[in-house]
Amino acid sequence: MPAVVLSVNGRPRSVDAPADETLLSVLRNRLELTGAKYGCGEGQCGACMVLLDGQAMPSCQIPVSEAAGKKIVTIEGLVENGRLHPVQAAFLEEEAFQCGYCTSGMIVASVALLKTNANPSAEDIVGTLARNVCRCGTHPRILAAVQSAARKGPAK
Repeated sequence: MPAVVLSVNGRPRSVDAPADETLLSVLRNRLELTGAKYGCGEGQCGACMVLLDGQAMPSCQIPVSEAAGKKIVTIEGLVENGRLHPVQAAFLEEEAFQCGYCTSGMIVASVALLKTNANPSAEDIVGTLARNVCRCGTHPRILAAVQSAARKGPAK
């Protein structure tokens, strides 16, 4: 099986994986980046969201061969120079999680939203995060966290 070269969190990574193995599986099991979670396996819950060329995408639905040549950013890659991304910091400040299973996907989707819409309405945020399931019911705090991050401005 030929090596697949991926750009993950700003670094080239060479991985020996079958072309049809999911990006999620490669990230978790071969690169030990476990922030993206396996949820439904059907791209419906948002637990496995990563940024793929800046777009929030469910990594459980992407064959690793399709991710080659694209810029992949995981929740781990949002930290810059030891500092949390503003959305990560806002989630902590607002206590926008309980069990934490959905948190990575929620944060990644929110980062993608704020890159395209620096001042989203509550409806914009809710619409964007509709792809992400949170069974704990912390939606009001998640909304507050994204609004707080938007008020603080873009990440540097």
